[in-house]
Amino acid sequence: MPHCRTFLLIALLALAATAGAAQAPVVSARLLVQRSPLAGFRYYDGGQVWREMNVGDRLDLVREPDNPYDANAIRVEWRGHKLGYVPRRDNAAVARQIDHGAGLEARVTRLEESRNRRVRLEFEVVAPLP
Repeated sequence: MPHCRTFLLIALLALAATAGAAQAPVVSARLLVQRSPLAGFRYYDGGQVWREMNVGDRLDLVREPDNPYDANAIRVEWRGHKLGYVPRRDNAAVARQIDHGAGLEARVTRLEESRNRRVRLEFEVVAPLP
């Protein structure tokens, strides 16, 4: 009988461990592609939606290959509002990845009340890893 109890105890512990593992949150790995300030904030909708935005908010990256000023242009949007662009000095690698179908994600990493509008919004671009 003692062996039966030991077996039963081991089986219950294994079942509990398996159930706990199934409920554990899935952590996905992400590769930081870049972090930079937003270019052109003062020229677009940023001022209108500034108070509604939060650190961590998702941003959409929209390629503009036909942009007359920059063939690597990437528009940054928040909930359909154009906020500005990935800075020209930083956009070539991101543009290439988007053009090759990489599922890049962008998030607000810093919102700062500043007279210098170049530093008001910082964002990061990440690539989810499988």
